[in-house]
Amino acid sequence: MSDSLKKAALDYHAFPKPGKLGVELTTPAETQEDLSLAYSPGVAEPVREIAKDPENAFKYTAKGNLVAVITDGSAILGLGNLGPLASKPVMEGKSLLFKRFAGIDSVDVEVNAENPQAFIDTVINIADTYGGINLEDIKAPECFEIERVLIDRCSVPIFHDDQHGTAIVTVAGLLNALEIQGKTIEDAKVVCLGAGAAANACCNLMISAGAKRENITMLDSKGVIYKGREGLNQYKEEFANDTDARTLDDAIEGADAFLGVSGPNLLSVDQLNKMAAKPVVFACSNPDPEIKPELANEARDDLIMATGRSDYPNQVNNVLCFPFLFRGTLDVRATAINEEMKLAAVKAIKDLAKEDVPAEVTAAYGGAELSFGSDYILPKPTDPRLLGAVAGAVAQAAIDSGVARLPYPSNYPLNSVEDC
Repeated sequence: MSDSLKKAALDYHAFPKPGKLGVELTTPAETQEDLSLAYSPGVAEPVREIAKDPENAFKYTAKGNLVAVITDGSAILGLGNLGPLASKPVMEGKSLLFKRFAGIDSVDVEVNAENPQAFIDTVINIADTYGGINLEDIKAPECFEIERVLIDRCSVPIFHDDQHGTAIVTVAGLLNALEIQGKTIEDAKVVCLGAGAAANACCNLMISAGAKRENITMLDSKGVIYKGREGLNQYKEEFANDTDARTLDDAIEGADAFLGVSGPNLLSVDQLNKMAAKPVVFACSNPDPEIKPELANEARDDLIMATGRSDYPNQVNNVLCFPFLFRGTLDVRATAINEEMKLAAVKAIKDLAKEDVPAEVTAAYGGAELSFGSDYILPKPTDPRLLGAVAGAVAQAAIDSGVARLPYPSNYPLNSVEDC
């Protein structure tokens, strides 16, 4: 990052006030009567009602539109384990995106926990304060067990965005890219370089979307994950196939799709050239992808390429998913975010990319022509239709799968944050 960009980033977070979040009042607080209703003695009445029936918390408090972004700081972006306090700018940023894109009030919670169980206990003890919890930047493999236990123990929806938000956007883009290339997820041979939280979730959601487990070859830092390899944890073991491939060179031969959730410059041009005709490459290591798009496009003119970066076409960006998924979840008061809701989000994002792009989105991207094709397999984050499309699909899936406690909202479809 250049010195000027570093300064701009630091200034952005320091001025006009430190940080990116604030608190605003939603009711009058000007007169003595206002204050007597806001606090003592008036506040006793909603307290009594909530004590009678906990569901009244949704009626009398902000719980129903409040999401906590919670971390232990053990896997901050690509920076590693820098601790919970260092993660606060990221968590504030996530909360900003919830508010900006879906009108959801969000607070960041950084937990200084000595071990995963201490983190779990903390989250369980505070969970009922919120309408939902977004887990963030927690390292693998601990994140898998943390999420599993919290889903089991908490009465509010739990969602680890590094896993499932990444998976939803990745699978939506992959389905569109394969379609353009004349291929299907059912038949595609997929190589996944990386075996952490995002890789595991992406591959599992691919399977839910129709991919065959035996067609997915996963690699970690030691090479191909294969049956009989020693030292595999239970999450890697799920993707251990009967194969003679041991290296990326072996695995990439004839592959239809490559998913990189690993590190920079790990896919060579020679390896790219071993892939099948009309390959799909998702090089999502950020900020530096597994292969630079310039190199990949120079080597293959039949390629569809995606990265995690905004300065190239086809950005795989979680903001296409998580604000809107939580909007739909909260609006039907779902008790969980299940596989049906994730797949509904995949379909909504996938289908939106095929629709005509609004002029306001085109203008935001310098007037460039945007239409479904090799350089446009996913909607842009500023597309206002994401709110209604994804939230509506998720809400309906929650109802259909039996986890919703409210009917389809009367104000849907949402057209803007003001409708929320």
